Amino acid sequence: MSVQDQEISMQLQERLRTVIRDVPDFPKPGILFKDITPILMDVDLCKDIVDGMYKAFADQKIDGIVGVESRGFLFGLMLAQKFRVPFIPIRKKGKLPYKTISYEYKLEYGSATMEVHADAITSGANFLVHDDLLATGGTAAAAAELIQGQGGNVAGFCFLVSLGFLNGQDVLNKYSNKSISLINY
Repeated sequence: MSVQDQEISMQLQERLRTVIRDVPDFPKPGILFKDITPILMDVDLCKDIVDGMYKAFADQKIDGIVGVESRGFLFGLMLAQKFRVPFIPIRKKGKLPYKTISYEYKLEYGSATMEVHADAITSGANFLVHDDLLATGGTAAAAAELIQGQGGNVAGFCFLVSLGFLNGQDVLNKYSNKSISLINY
């Protein structure tokens, strides 16, 4: 990364740090929720976020962007447009209308199932997984499992926010060694 790129990255981190809102005790007591919705009020910041994510993966062959429900759809679709590739939504079980492929995974409080349309992942194609936040890595890993289960390749992961103290990146390293977060807490 050039010095200029590092300066732009630092400026973007500072802008994000001032806009992302902390919401204590949401969705339950003891959790400090990182609310990204104020970002959506700033058109220039949204553009710069997409540009920053794009730049991090511009040197790779990306055939599709996989966005994880639901906040992964916000910037995932814009990122797909920037790459000029399809956007593939991965959703919670029962939310997609067509034939689906499912993957069940464990959560700290139970399990969840994610689904993708059966015709969305092309064997041999390279997919970039996007979500708004990396916490424990379980949901992003489920997306990677759905991609690989259909013969696709995980080109990398990109997140707006990473909660580094939860070590979610460790879970994702088995799928790709390329992962970025625009801001880490």
